[in-house]
Amino acid sequence: MPLWFQSMKVTLKEIYFNYLWWIWQTILVFVCGFFLVFGIQILIKSYQLNNPFYFMMIFFASNLIILISMVLMAGFLYRMVGVHRLIYNKKKEGKISEEEGEKSG
Repeated sequence: MPLWFQSMKVTLKEIYFNYLWWIWQTILVFVCGFFLVFGIQILIKSYQLNNPFYFMMIFFASNLIILISMVLMAGFLYRMVGVHRLIYNKKKEGKISEEEGEKSG
């Protein structure tokens, strides 16, 4: 591979992992939040139905929508917190090693 292609590849990875990854995770959290609210609205509307068969179908479907959206939202948030802690710890270790280098030098 040419050298310019490798440097462009590294630059694209840095841009993705520094900025676009966070934007993408935030979009996914908002989409999960939308479906959570949508499922709650369906659940509320299901209590207004007169047919018990339709009530049971819509009740369980809305609970499934709520469950899936909450689990996915929790997973995305857990991943975001984990990456944030990893980045924070790496920056903290870098500052500590710089300070030790200044003290010894």
